[in-house]
Amino acid sequence: MSAPLSPFVVDSPWIAALCVAAASLAACALILFLLLRTGLAWRLATDIPNDRSLHTRPTPRVGGWGIVPVGVIAMLMLTRSMWLAALLAAALAAVSQIDDRRGLPARVRFGAHVVAVALLIALNPAPAPWWALVAVGFLMVWLVNLYNFMDGSDGLAGGMALFGFGGYAVAALSGPVPQIDLGIASAAIAGAAAGFLLFNFHPARIFLGDSGSIPLGFLAGAFGYWGWLKGTWPVWFPALVFAPFIADASVTLLRRLARGEKFWQAHREHYYQRMVQMGAGHARTALAWYALMLAGVALANGALAWSPAGQWAAVATWVIVLVAAGLVVDASWRRHRAHLSEQSRGVRG
Repeated sequence: MSAPLSPFVVDSPWIAALCVAAASLAACALILFLLLRTGLAWRLATDIPNDRSLHTRPTPRVGGWGIVPVGVIAMLMLTRSMWLAALLAAALAAVSQIDDRRGLPARVRFGAHVVAVALLIALNPAPAPWWALVAVGFLMVWLVNLYNFMDGSDGLAGGMALFGFGGYAVAALSGPVPQIDLGIASAAIAGAAAGFLLFNFHPARIFLGDSGSIPLGFLAGAFGYWGWLKGTWPVWFPALVFAPFIADASVTLLRRLARGEKFWQAHREHYYQRMVQMGAGHARTALAWYALMLAGVALANGALAWSPAGQWAAVATWVIVLVAAGLVVDASWRRHRAHLSEQSRGVRG
């Protein structure tokens, strides 16, 4: 099977990917700089802090206005096979921008996510049983939403996009039959995320907002599905690349459901939120997650050359690592809460 050819042809797909990433970084950074400089960023969408926020100042939620146009235009211009993913991401960005400005019922937002994922799979079905495609679709819808959950700390969601899509690009371009379209598209999103990160790392001047986080979550799932469909990587690969963030959002959701809480309401129970509250701060928390993300991306890419048994052993090992990391944070959080309780009793006494 030959690799799909991109109209962006140079001697090396790696040079092409680097050029696209650099151009995307510059274009996204320029857009966001102009939005901030002109004051338009605050008029488009602004996050007002509340008692559940990790930041204290009103902050524009316009990251999507830089990442999405740059990524979508790059995909439509430079790749031939990724047009549907690009158009669906743009549609989700439009719906999410309306939600950022005016608010939409949850059923409308969720319905748009389901429709986008269903269209992608229905028009590009993988040779798998229907129940397997339904399961993959469910996981993709979850990935769409978890990006939004991780957009509350400086530098976190931007770093996730940079390293995650960067890992996709490396895997797509380094296989026996490079998937150039997938590699170029992934490089474009990674580069745009780096441009956003210039304004999102601590102290953050902007956040993604729904118009950025929802399309990014969709593309993370769509690219992962596309790589599996084309035989670029096994089904476990996308999950391993984004494992730290999938684990955080999933464990937090299950805990809230077990307590009968409204999981869609704002809260400060994610592992990254607890790390910030315990004194690690935004910058150190982001750097710790970057190290975890890079280790997972490196393991995922390295494991592609191993036997199937070795690959699943790598997945199991990484699950153990993440569980251990979560237990460390949980134990530290209990000590932190106990210390605060002792201080409170001391003040009352």
